[in-house]
Amino acid sequence: MVPEPPAFELPPDPRIQPNEFMEVSWEMFGELCRALAMRVSHDFEPDLVVGVARAGVIPGAIIASLLRLDFYSMNISRREGAELVRDRPAVRSAAPIQAEGRRVVLVDEITTSGDTLRLGIAALRDVGAREIRTATTFARPRGYRPDVHALETAATVVFPWDRKVFDGGEWVINPRYADVLDG
Repeated sequence: MVPEPPAFELPPDPRIQPNEFMEVSWEMFGELCRALAMRVSHDFEPDLVVGVARAGVIPGAIIASLLRLDFYSMNISRREGAELVRDRPAVRSAAPIQAEGRRVVLVDEITTSGDTLRLGIAALRDVGAREIRTATTFARPRGYRPDVHALETAATVVFPWDRKVFDGGEWVINPRYADVLDG
């Protein structure tokens, strides 16, 4: 029997309230992706990795690279361009046809309601994926439970690629986090 991998899931921290922020560095994000890749490979042997665009492609590509698997993406979003257009996400690009008959791990950066992952699973089933597992870098204590995740938190996660945005020809603190992040 293969021993369980070390647990990378932390118990909910009662000091973190849902309106608190957790800033994630690139280094920490890399470590979380390594932990997630290990957890994925522990009891599932995927043939390919599908990342949910936009932000799920980042951990998805890293996990695919670490596991030496092919990587594909599919766009599932509540946005059309920069505009928020729906309360629920919609599939904006087809699932990769390469998933047909294969074992797939569907990756996103975070899950709360699970709507995005459920849509991704349905789209992958539609193209004939043989088996599908879900993986996210972060999960919420009382939200949808992916098959594996690296860390659980109720805090608002500020990802390293979302800390600063390009605006007016320069990099500025993302306006969503301007009140909580230092320049």
